[in-house]
Amino acid sequence: MKLRATLIGFTAILMWSILALLTAASGTMPPFQLSAICFAIGSIPGIVVLLLNPSRLALLKQPAKVWVTGIAGLFGYHFLYFTAIRNAPAVEAGLIAYLWPLLIVVGSALLPGERLRWYHVAGALAGLCGTFLIVGRNGINFDGAYAVGYGAAFLCAFTWSGYSLLTRRFDAVSTDVVTGFCIATSILSLICHLGLETTVWPETALQWIAVVGLGLFPVGAAFYAWDYGVKNGDIQILGAASYAAPLLSTLNLTLFGFAEPSWRIALACVLVTGGAVLAANEMFRRKATMVEQGAIA
Repeated sequence: MKLRATLIGFTAILMWSILALLTAASGTMPPFQLSAICFAIGSIPGIVVLLLNPSRLALLKQPAKVWVTGIAGLFGYHFLYFTAIRNAPAVEAGLIAYLWPLLIVVGSALLPGERLRWYHVAGALAGLCGTFLIVGRNGINFDGAYAVGYGAAFLCAFTWSGYSLLTRRFDAVSTDVVTGFCIATSILSLICHLGLETTVWPETALQWIAVVGLGLFPVGAAFYAWDYGVKNGDIQILGAASYAAPLLSTLNLTLFGFAEPSWRIALACVLVTGGAVLAANEMFRRKATMVEQGAIA
């Protein structure tokens, strides 16, 4: 049961690795409009389940703090992420946003029962160095042309890490509630779109496919899989596995022609990912000890 849930959670990481690729391929649709459409599509699987089993509707009755955390996390993260991709190069914005695994590890170390150790600090510094390497175009000079995109990407990382840390307190909440999060986020996004943006529709079939793909996978199924995996699987293994996302995301963007290979991107990716792994050092050592004890037993 636990292994199965962990594997289900890992599929969310695989789906999130194509988020930047599909967003870049979706055209010039404004962020709120894109969020509204994608979250509407993402809610469909959950709606189908609820229609087939109406008794599960009772599971949507949750305390206000659960709804506030879920909607703020989903709505805030994706609006900021789409804004970052629209206002900065896809690889740089994606890598900055993917600092969230590192922030989760460091944030978890400050929770009750945990201590902040040297490798947590060293890992955070390595990730910070990688981030400066990404946003610095000429040495340590910051390229102001992409300031909006970089800022949105940073806020994106803090939003998702904060949401993930807070969600751990709601382990008894059914995954069905994710359907409600998606619906509410879609409605909020539509309201913001109608009030703040000009509607722009995809111009090609490929762009429509990218939008539908976003809604079905990284902005849809991934949330159900992640929620189920975190609550029923091994959260430490899932946390460590999340650090593969920047590498997979960058590889996808490069392979499909949305980014050019360069030593700067490669080194930044190594620093960000390596820093996250270093910060998770205790997680790996704890798992190794458990395996050894199990083998001896």
